[in-house]
This record gives sequence, structure tokens and C-alpha cells, in this order.
Amino acid sequence: MLSLTDVDVAYDGVPAVRGVSLDLPDGQVLAVLGPSGCGKSTLLRAVAGLEPSAGSIRWDGQDLARVPTHKRGFALMFQDGQLFTHLTVGRNVGYALRLRRAPGAARRVEELLELVGLAGYADRLPGTLSGGERQRVALARALAVQPRLLLLDEPLSALDAGLRERLAGDLRDILHRAGTTALMVTHDHDEAFTVADRLAVMREGRLVQEGAIEAVWRSPADTATALFLGYARVLEGAGAQRVLDAAGPHDRRAAAVAVRRSALQVGDDGPLAGVVRSLRATPEQQRLVLDVDGVGECDAVAGLDRRLGPGDRVRLRVDQTRLAVLPEVLPEVPPGAPDAR
Repeated sequence: MLSLTDVDVAYDGVPAVRGVSLDLPDGQVLAVLGPSGCGKSTLLRAVAGLEPSAGSIRWDGQDLARVPTHKRGFALMFQDGQLFTHLTVGRNVGYALRLRRAPGAARRVEELLELVGLAGYADRLPGTLSGGERQRVALARALAVQPRLLLLDEPLSALDAGLRERLAGDLRDILHRAGTTALMVTHDHDEAFTVADRLAVMREGRLVQEGAIEAVWRSPADTATALFLGYARVLEGAGAQRVLDAAGPHDRRAAAVAVRRSALQVGDDGPLAGVVRSLRATPEQQRLVLDVDGVGECDAVAGLDRRLGPGDRVRLRVDQTRLAVLPEVLPEVPPGAPDAR
């Protein structure tokens, strides 16, 4: 198990990573998600031993402070694969095995190419492969020596969106079939949600939230995290409570509620009402911005079966599964006291 405790990294006295602590159980994939410049790649490099750091980095209880990179038993896969262009696919995958003079290297290469869906590609050169196929080769090469921990530095970011989406699912399946413990850094939400079991969100060098994917998504730590994860808006005060009440029976009071765009849906029987300010049609739905009574500006969706325009008044229903109550909850109102909502 990988354990980080109060890890700090600084360049010329300027902090890049600040007090990061987390545990990664064996066999799980953790995605560190954050915007560019938040420190996530620096953290990955510190775990690999490529950046000097303060605090504690341990593997199965062993302090790695004095263990050089090549003796940590970790493998690092970069976003562009960094294959040897003059070597065949098979020789790329088996490169580390040949250096170690590992027995059965040829059979291991065959197994890995089959694992990543490239059986029969051993004699091809990297220049004859697509971008996705080259990344599969890079993944097979990283897995060749059965690393204790696989470090993935934005492994799919160099691919186009469609290929990135398809390969993300394959990457998750490959890592789970291999039983690999992996730490991945990315700025792509869909990639993190698809590949990882756990999610850590970084902002300005700090870890602001960490946990199971579903738990982090359902309960963002704060407003900035909710917006970064993809919630459309964060409502506060009375407006937040009004939306929560309209969603149905509940026992919560909220200072803030994160709302996905599709949480508010146009429906004739909806408990909320508002006026359309602007809209944009997609092939599947209409995406609206409305001024909702007692709430304020909100996003919503409508089907294509009705024609809407600015100034139209509509009713809205609320899907409670697409809301997240943020932790800053208001105190309960004492019995008999006036409700400030």
C-alpha cells in the first residue's frame, strides 16, 4: 500500500505541493484530478523519486526517502508513450526484461500484447501504429516488470476525444485484469471517473478531497470543487433550500446546493416556475438558462417536443439525484422559532 503523509514539494522556496496525505490500497486505481498547475504531476514525480520532497512517502510501511527511483519497484508511463521508434513493438515491450535478463521474456511479451489487445503486433514498428495503439504498447511496456505501483502521467491526454473515451474504458479493464495498483494524474473528469476506483481533487498544491469516486461526486467538499467536478451552479441560502424542498421529502437544511444542468427539467407538473432567458438546442434536448422564482438564475433542460423561446414561462421539476448538498449546512431551527428560509 502507498501511504503519503504531509508531502511537500517546493521550487526555490515556492510551494508546489503542500501537505498532501493519502493512502492507496493494493489493487486499486487512484486518480488525482485538478487543473493545470495545481501540483498533481509534481506529486506524481515526488512519489516516483524524481523530485525531492518533505514529509513521508511509504510503500507497505517502508520509508522511501533514501530509496532511489530505479529501486522503488515503480513504473512510470508518460502521456506521449515515449517509445523507441527504431525498435519493434515486441522489443519495446520487452526492453526492461532484456536489461534484467529475465527468463521467459518472449512469452511475457506475448502475454502483455494479448492483454492490451495487440496480439500479433510484435514485429510492427511504432511508426506504423495509431496513437491509441502506441499508448497500449507503452502500457504493456510499463507492466512488463510487474511494478508494485504504476504511475500514469495524463496517459490519454495526447489522444483525440473519441479515442480517449474508448481507451479509458480499456485502460480500466487492463489494470484490473492485471491487478495493478496505479496512481494516475489527469485534468480530464471523464477519464478519472472511468479509469479510477478512488478520486483525489487537488487545488493550488493542496488535496481538498479524497475518497471513492461516487462519494466525491455526490458530496463535493466545497463550492469550487463542485464547479470543477462539473456541477453547473452552486445555489446558496434560501434559493438552495427552495430547490432542495422542491426535489421531494428530505431531512436536510442547506446553506449551499450544487446543481447539475439536468437537475431542473421542464415539466407541466413541476413545483418550481421560471422565465426562460436564453436557450440552445442540441440533437437530444434544449439547454436553458432561466430566472427561477425565489431561486435566481439556474440551468435546466427541456425535451425537443416543445418550442421554447426567451420570455416563455415554464414549470420545473427537480431530480434529487442530480443535486449535492455541500457540507456547510445551516443549524437546525429550534421548535417554534421563525424559519429564516
